[in-house]
Amino acid sequence: MLDIRLIERGLEKPGKTKGGLAAAMGVRPGAVSEILSGLRLIKASEIAPIIEYLELNSVPIMGRVGAGASIEPEHEQVPPEGLGEVELPFPIAEETIAFEVAGDSMLPKYENGDIIVVYREQRHPLSSFYGEEAAVRLKTGERYLKTIERGKSSTSVNLTSFNAKPITGVKLEWIGEICVTLPRGQIERLRNKAAARSRKATRAAGGRTPDK
Repeated sequence: MLDIRLIERGLEKPGKTKGGLAAAMGVRPGAVSEILSGLRLIKASEIAPIIEYLELNSVPIMGRVGAGASIEPEHEQVPPEGLGEVELPFPIAEETIAFEVAGDSMLPKYENGDIIVVYREQRHPLSSFYGEEAAVRLKTGERYLKTIERGKSSTSVNLTSFNAKPITGVKLEWIGEICVTLPRGQIERLRNKAAARSRKATRAAGGRTPDK
């Protein structure tokens, strides 16, 4: 069952309305308000159109994260809305962003072209990430996908990879906790599936009889 907070968050997106959601679900306009107030349950058949209309499974791709060479965000020219979106095979509750993995220093776990989805805001203190893989941004601006290890001081860390020399004694500006990893092969399948849905919807719209 979908969390009501997910629907509320989706309705805050530009262009998303209760009336539009009701139309997508094929229900009367008041049904959405009843769902939000707890007076009506969501039917199983309504979950997919809710997710699709509100784009609850879409995550913006905000650039690349280096598994090997560093990625300097100011050189990427990434627009505020990102470079596009990736659709997950399920809705996601938290505010998240995605990065494309660039490089091979984290093989075999992460390959060049994989997508990692991370929480937009750092949710835990630095010490809780020791020994954990994460997307990180250094104080100097570079962005990496690395394993975070304790440094010589409480404010510095060492960044390690499977197949590259460690980066030692650096300070972090931000840690993106990984919540989902999408292999590049799965990404292609998801994009092909989304494209097929779009073509089907376009054909269905073209075949409608105009209202008289």
